[in-house]
Amino acid sequence: MSNQVKTYTKKEAAGFLTGMFGQNLIYNIVATGLYFYFQNVICLPAMALGWIMAIARVWDAVNDPMMGTIVDKTRSKWGKCRPYLIIFPAIIGVVTILTFINGNYAEASSQAQKVLIVGWAAVSYIAWGMCFTVCDIPLWGITSLMTEDENDRSKLLGLARMVAGVGGIGVLIVQIAQALAGAFDGDMQKAFIVTAVVFTAVASILFEFAGLFTRERVEKSDKSYTFKENFKIMLGNKPFRQILISGILRSPIQLLMIVAMTLVTYYYANGNIMNILKTNEDGSIAGIDFKILIGLGSVAVGLFAGQFIAMGITPVIIKKVEKKTLYNFYSIAGAVPFALIFVFFKIANGDLTSTFWSIMVGLCMLFASASFGGINVLQSVMIADCVDYEEYTNGVRTDGVFFSGQSFITKLSAGIATLISSGVYAFVGYSGENVDRLNKAIYEEGASFITYDGGSGVGKYAAAMFFLISIPPAIGMVLSALPTLKYALSDKEHERILAELVAKRKNNQAENDD
Repeated sequence: MSNQVKTYTKKEAAGFLTGMFGQNLIYNIVATGLYFYFQNVICLPAMALGWIMAIARVWDAVNDPMMGTIVDKTRSKWGKCRPYLIIFPAIIGVVTILTFINGNYAEASSQAQKVLIVGWAAVSYIAWGMCFTVCDIPLWGITSLMTEDENDRSKLLGLARMVAGVGGIGVLIVQIAQALAGAFDGDMQKAFIVTAVVFTAVASILFEFAGLFTRERVEKSDKSYTFKENFKIMLGNKPFRQILISGILRSPIQLLMIVAMTLVTYYYANGNIMNILKTNEDGSIAGIDFKILIGLGSVAVGLFAGQFIAMGITPVIIKKVEKKTLYNFYSIAGAVPFALIFVFFKIANGDLTSTFWSIMVGLCMLFASASFGGINVLQSVMIADCVDYEEYTNGVRTDGVFFSGQSFITKLSAGIATLISSGVYAFVGYSGENVDRLNKAIYEEGASFITYDGGSGVGKYAAAMFFLISIPPAIGMVLSALPTLKYALSDKEHERILAELVAKRKNNQAENDD
């Protein structure tokens, strides 16, 4: 029995994956739903929203390595990771709901009320980010404690990435809230709050499965490092440092996820997803508006299908192509479809709602999303290589700390992207009371978002959104290839390093057995 490999049961794997789905459902409720709610429902000023999101994300980026250090030092009867996965899902559920419980900035009657609304948004969102970090690091970290078998671990992580992608249905909170608004006499804020409560309650219960139905089977070394030591280890690793810089330069790619929901809702459905249903004068449903359906469908399918396809084929391609080469190809080639989106917008004079242009935009989304889907896979694989590099070079293996570094890239990039979008929105006036005026013009006066001028410049809001999902991401993709053109760790070198590490571990095991 002593020679058997310790690994998880099917029940434990199912519990972990259920929890992973719940966690990502919560993440998307906030990442997409709350951003839309802040910007388009309670109408926070663009720059205030930008600074709230940016400060929270930057703090989260710093907080991740700190949490990784705390988890590494945790000792309990449940293990290192499970205590956080058992206790915090309920807490993060409550905090998620509190982020939606706010006033309406556009309807506030005094400056004091407006300050209070902005302040509550800031405090609740930052608190949410901290709670999420407390859960996120242990959720991914427990995978290394559930099994000693590398194949089982890889299989579990692969399934986890797929389940996390399915958790992206959390973005539907926007469409469901809009559909539910009719039950509240058109009060979009109440509809969002009710939808958020139901979504979050279900997601929190599912998230709890990760703590209740898993088990930490692998004994870890008592050796741990301070936060300062862990940060020094990360930054001292040259190939990881190159990936880190590359990821930060690629920050504008996050604009696609930040802006896309607002863009498709307003541009293709004129502010309300329910416009996809044609109605008779008596309010009965007359049919489906296929023009809206094709527009929404092309963008949605392109955005999500591209990522999943790239995630599926990239592990196969890297068996034959140098990882650095493929990474740089995705970065440089991926800039083209991003740039074409705004080019098409200009060629079509701002109207991309015809079937032809909807399909063209959908194809751009397909190839653009495929590029960053492939990059996400490569980034994880290359960071794993960096862990081997660190162990070989300095005799230190801190998997969790390097994984928190990956989270650092994602969250810092999101903060930078939010500042970019907020700056552009402030410049064109898509902010605060102006958003409220836009909503009233659309819902009460029959205005079209595509041509709405807001006082100056025909369709300037639509142009700003298409610019944000096109030009900055294209520039960021090209820039992100610069640090990795001379990547410090080739596949051949990594194979040599890994072979020596495996041989060294076997020798150490043999000596211990003797």
